[in-house]
Amino acid sequence: MTVTLGPASTDAPVLTRAVPSRPGVRLRSLPRPGLLVAGAYLILLVVAAAWPAVLAPADPLAADPLAVLSPPSVTHWFGTDHLGRDVLTRVVHGAGHSLTIGVAATGIAVAGGVLLGLLAGLTHRVADEALSRTFDALSAFPMLLLALLFIAIAGPGTASLIVAIGIATLPHHARVVRGQTLLVRRANYVEQAVTFGQSRPRLVLRHVLPNVVGPVPVLAVIGLGEAILAAAGLSFLGMGPQPPSPEWGAMLSEGRNYLQVAWWITILPGLAVTATVVSLTVVGRHWQARFDGRRR
Repeated sequence: MTVTLGPASTDAPVLTRAVPSRPGVRLRSLPRPGLLVAGAYLILLVVAAAWPAVLAPADPLAADPLAVLSPPSVTHWFGTDHLGRDVLTRVVHGAGHSLTIGVAATGIAVAGGVLLGLLAGLTHRVADEALSRTFDALSAFPMLLLALLFIAIAGPGTASLIVAIGIATLPHHARVVRGQTLLVRRANYVEQAVTFGQSRPRLVLRHVLPNVVGPVPVLAVIGLGEAILAAAGLSFLGMGPQPPSPEWGAMLSEGRNYLQVAWWITILPGLAVTATVVSLTVVGRHWQARFDGRRR
């Protein structure tokens, strides 16, 4: 970039000076430190869920009566619980349980939300109104309350917990997909496809669905954190995996009776839940901002 010094209308020689670009302009394109930390933690979480023996080779169910309620030390970095089990090993192995529940529940919510949202946006107005009012009514209830209602009917357990969280978070995805469908169905390319006589299934699969599911992955990442938090809360109440399963919510429930004498049993699994939810939210919000920027 050059800056002209002196009047441009005279025949005098023009002096130019190069102005260096500001370093802040280039730094703005770099990821924020919080995003890097969140991404690194999520990578570590995936490794812990897929290959827990890499980070904690010990058995998460192995009890040691001689090391009951041992505080964090070189031997046991996160201490031991009331049965002498290594808390770090149980937290690492519990990542697989919590992440599996969250991913499965989010998958149910996304699949059901896309199908019902498309159905509401493409069907007759009466059916659309009925489905929309149902989504609004379900969204008015807290997610945990809906999940508890389903578990009270189906009974506690991992499968019931997954389905309950999936059904409880489904209305939010369905409302978003319905709104996108109503916008896409009025687009010019859709009207032209209808004019050219394309069949309805081909129209939906080729023109409507690809342009509707754009925000769904972003919502799924944020919803995954909410599902993991809900799973931990319901497991804490005894509605999910039962002891001695090394699930984070179950670990919180087991350690609450020893909070005054062995804080590490409860605090450290709680930190794992908090870090997971915060990291997924940070990554999801960043992805959402980039998606909104491209859409504009």
